[in-house]
Amino acid sequence: MHGTGGGVNLLALRSHNAALVLDLLRTAGADGISRLELAERTGLTPQAVSKITARLREDGLAAEAGRRASTGGKPRTVLRLVPEAGHAVGVHLDRDEVRVVLVDLRGTVVGERRAPLDLGAGASAVLTAVTGAVRETVAGVLPAGPFAGPGVGEVRSAGAGAAQASGSMPLAGPGSPLGAGGVREAVGEARSSGSRSARDAAAHASGSMPLTRPGSPLGAEGVRDAAVHGLDSVPLAGPGPGPGSLIGVGVALPGPLDHARGVLHRVTGFPEWDGFPLREALAERLGVPVVVDKDTNAAALGLAAGGEGGSFAYLHLGTGLGAGLVIGGSVHRGARTGAGEFGHQVIQLDGPPCTCGDRGCVEALCLGAVARGDTAEAARVLGAGAANLVGLLDIDVVLLGGRTVATAPEAFVRGVGTVLEAWARRTGQEAVPVRVAAGGGGVVAVGAAQMVLGPVFGRGGG
Repeated sequence: MHGTGGGVNLLALRSHNAALVLDLLRTAGADGISRLELAERTGLTPQAVSKITARLREDGLAAEAGRRASTGGKPRTVLRLVPEAGHAVGVHLDRDEVRVVLVDLRGTVVGERRAPLDLGAGASAVLTAVTGAVRETVAGVLPAGPFAGPGVGEVRSAGAGAAQASGSMPLAGPGSPLGAGGVREAVGEARSSGSRSARDAAAHASGSMPLTRPGSPLGAEGVRDAAVHGLDSVPLAGPGPGPGSLIGVGVALPGPLDHARGVLHRVTGFPEWDGFPLREALAERLGVPVVVDKDTNAAALGLAAGGEGGSFAYLHLGTGLGAGLVIGGSVHRGARTGAGEFGHQVIQLDGPPCTCGDRGCVEALCLGAVARGDTAEAARVLGAGAANLVGLLDIDVVLLGGRTVATAPEAFVRGVGTVLEAWARRTGQEAVPVRVAAGGGGVVAVGAAQMVLGPVFGRGGG
């Protein structure tokens, strides 16, 4: 955990207690929070809170924010999160564009870049474009440059270069302690063997030295979470690239895909991506952890992290149509991470062909109306699909987003709302409100960054 060169080993903050404290520091904002309040809200002892906050201050994650009057005794020192102590990258990889954002620990966007992109141009061209956009976005904000060294498109995942660039030792690739897929294999070994420690099972399975040390915040749970969330490298110890170190990169793109393994399936309209290991390929090029999920799931996660409560559906209408579902405060991905393929529900038998190969899908009908310039019809079709969703899931609110919605937000809200109100009258249900999602065009990219930030604050990746 403790660095020697001013850097911060953020992904090693897997200690549940440390994550609780960090999350409270974040939500307290600039006003800060006292150690006594931290102890009361976490249920930890004052001594435990003092140890955790001392470590956070030493690593540059927390700082004093002044003093507050006490009901008795000396004034209390309040602490605040240092948002610039770490950053995460969010990438929205769309069919015709890539958008990259760099956010600090509070989720505030501090750097952004957009560039045209052809998702059908082939893996090499797409990876080069994404890698270049990420590097340029980060370099514009972090002078230390965690990607210093290899040029755009060069693979540098295995050796000392990646370790120096990210402040960690990659856990996958030639020359790494665990070899390709080692974390996932080690965790599998831990679970199947019933070992008390994933660390011990990992060492046994891989023949490598243990990943953690006594007293390290990165324990068995951290290794397990890293595998589940698709992190190919985890900082083991020592500093990152200096103040403002990069935690990782979250990538969101059209599905379907395997969120857990970071492997694409038959992306609608681009079947050539089927089976491509996007997470692994980008982690190799960037030398930092990468997490991959569907664009709509990322947006839903970002909205929930931003304060959208309850159960909701985020309907994203851009170059395609999909849904991100939050049920009971958590992103619902389904048994095979395939939930939310909202655009491919058939509502007109023998209707117009869809890029998915079926006919009469909501996406085909909706985008067809958009192409004809009939926004009212597009909104009506979107509303019909939304009514099906509301009837199935009994959600609290429907949120709309995406480039197409942004061209006529009021018309889409009105059109979808009218259909939902009619459905409510027919069924005797309460009408579900409809509104445009907060965050504008960057909602997916910011949500992708939240996939990386979430685990640092004990909130998981959704």
